Amino acid sequence: MRFPKFLFALLLFTALSTIAATQASATNTADQKPQPDSKAGGQQSAPPTSQSQQNSPQSEQEKQKQEQSKRILGVVPQFGMTNRQDAPPLTTGQKFHLFVKSSFDPFAYAAAGLQAGLGQATNEFPGYGQGAAGYGKRYGASLADQVSSNFFSNFLYPSILKEDPRYFRLGQGSTGHRILYSLEQEFVCRRDKGGKTFNWSNLLGAFTGGVLSNAYYPSTDRGVGLTVSRSAISLLYGAAGGLVDEFWTDIHDKVFHKHSDKH
Repeated sequence: MRFPKFLFALLLFTALSTIAATQASATNTADQKPQPDSKAGGQQSAPPTSQSQQNSPQSEQEKQKQEQSKRILGVVPQFGMTNRQDAPPLTTGQKFHLFVKSSFDPFAYAAAGLQAGLGQATNEFPGYGQGAAGYGKRYGASLADQVSSNFFSNFLYPSILKEDPRYFRLGQGSTGHRILYSLEQEFVCRRDKGGKTFNWSNLLGAFTGGVLSNAYYPSTDRGVGLTVSRSAISLLYGAAGGLVDEFWTDIHDKVFHKHSDKH
């Protein structure tokens, strides 16, 4: 998933602060404690917990709905991340829903506006000019970058190649191991039928989005070299986003839960 440029510094800072601040090896140890049966009723043979653990289509739908409502600080979407290593593969319809939800979330429009404002201030893509017209062109280009990247990397290529576009959070182990695991997911993904493969969806999605951007970028910002560099930068943003997906829960728990435990 492509993060807006102005968020890259924030993502990189988050990842580095995580490495320095937390060793989250015991995060998941005490999370799931079995609850003993307080009343041993003679004829109550089917506890509710065993029913909820069954993988019915409805319960899986609810799990996905819950996952696709997560946000960083209640603002930045984290829809393409799952904590379940055994999560079943997404159908084509579910991949399309993930693309639509992440591409047209209100935050996407706000992020495009901020990116366009930064581009206007630094005169990025000078061929767009200044003033309201220049800002509008930069805004449209930024939004088009986000939507096209999500469309190709999270829906079209994953659907054709039967690959899972989500980030599967490890959530345990040493910090170094989790960093390597996170970076690996930019280039290795899960097949819908099981197993792992090279993440062609990510690579082809970044390159296709870079090629498509030649249709609306100024003539001075087009060409093979610039397309390749934009594709590489898009993969770099994706890698930074994966680090945030992997470690944000640890940061959140360390900062907010410890603070709330004091009260």
